[in-house]
Amino acid sequence: MHETDTIAALATAPGTGGIAIVRISGPDAEKLLSALFTPARKWESHRLYYGHAVYQGETLDECMAVLMRAPRSYTREDVAEIHLHGGDWAARSVLSALYALGARAAGAGEFTRRAFLNGRIDLSRAEAVMALISAEGGRAARAAVRQLSGGVSAFIKGAQEELITILSGVAAAIDYPEEISFEEAAGSLESGARALAQKLEAACDERGARIAEQGLEVVLCGRPNVGKSSLLNAISRQERAIVTDIPGTTRDIIRADVMLSGIRVHFSDTAGIREHTDAIETIGVARARQAIAGADVVIVVLDASRKLTKEDQELLSQVEGIPSIIVLNKGDLPMQLSPSDFKDAIVLSAAQGMGLEALEQRILSFAAGAGESALTQARHMALARQAARSLYQAANACQMGEAVDMAAVDLHDALDALGRITGDQVDERLIDDIFSRFCVGK
Repeated sequence: MHETDTIAALATAPGTGGIAIVRISGPDAEKLLSALFTPARKWESHRLYYGHAVYQGETLDECMAVLMRAPRSYTREDVAEIHLHGGDWAARSVLSALYALGARAAGAGEFTRRAFLNGRIDLSRAEAVMALISAEGGRAARAAVRQLSGGVSAFIKGAQEELITILSGVAAAIDYPEEISFEEAAGSLESGARALAQKLEAACDERGARIAEQGLEVVLCGRPNVGKSSLLNAISRQERAIVTDIPGTTRDIIRADVMLSGIRVHFSDTAGIREHTDAIETIGVARARQAIAGADVVIVVLDASRKLTKEDQELLSQVEGIPSIIVLNKGDLPMQLSPSDFKDAIVLSAAQGMGLEALEQRILSFAAGAGESALTQARHMALARQAARSLYQAANACQMGEAVDMAAVDLHDALDALGRITGDQVDERLIDDIFSRFCVGK
């Protein structure tokens, strides 16, 4: 891929819309813009102009255009944008003209790749661009914005500085053994390395990052006719599940996605768990138990208007020790179950909509802190944990009385791992892999 040529691509989503933006970046951006945009003018950087896109005497569209001269642009190259009416024809025609005039079609993520290679952003910020584009909820978006604003960079740079300080102490002990004793150097290295390793581990919250990015998996379970399907419909505000008085109506998993305070919550209504002989229902119950095992939160729905059954008690035993919420449904009817008999039970009526807000708040408590750790990308957390392992190895080596210069090898390995997060230490294959996941035009 040639980083010195001029590229062009559609920067907005393809298809019908209010506006379509064609982006150009590279040394010939101004020349290509002037060749297409009329009336001809002496371009003033970062100023939007009105005119027409014209190629070979044909007016392609009425449009606006802007030139952003380097280095004050997204890629730190000369960048031009042509703002057209939305729709396929105008954008496709302008791009075809640009390619005929010498521009090359941009590859996936090539604009952001150039921003990274030209030093405008580091690798963690480049990844934040794609994370922000793909964010499905407020938590994920806020985490991406924090990363884009340099939160990850600042954290990693701080860790690198601490590590360099530790390495400086090692170098001083090696160069001036008469002034710094082995015991003093080893003790300082051990304590510093362990403290930094713990800080890096604390910055990694895989579960919270996954919940912020992918959502919280919540499974509704209980015996037949306790109101699981009614609760799914009530909390999703739509008729997702069939509700009847016939036991065993739900035989497969029915899902509904709900956004709660910026967290996407995936609700799964499952088949009623009971003793039965129906072959189809047997499969449904097996899937219900499988869904329970893979859930972030299990909601055990009990019929508050009836006493506990054997199936209820078995299900309550099954969810002991896993994140769960006990819901006493049908609270609008005469109660046969007391909330005091259960730990933190929520009384509600799915049919009447009573108690749903309390249930939503309890569900959100299981997502507390999601996406708020210093590191939220899987690649970053894997590298931070790798650095932490190297730091622990260095600390353990000192504890066992090995020479501090041997421990320094592990410290350099940790520094290398941290550098791969921001792109200070990175190879071409990793760059290709990261930017291949971007959309064209970004």
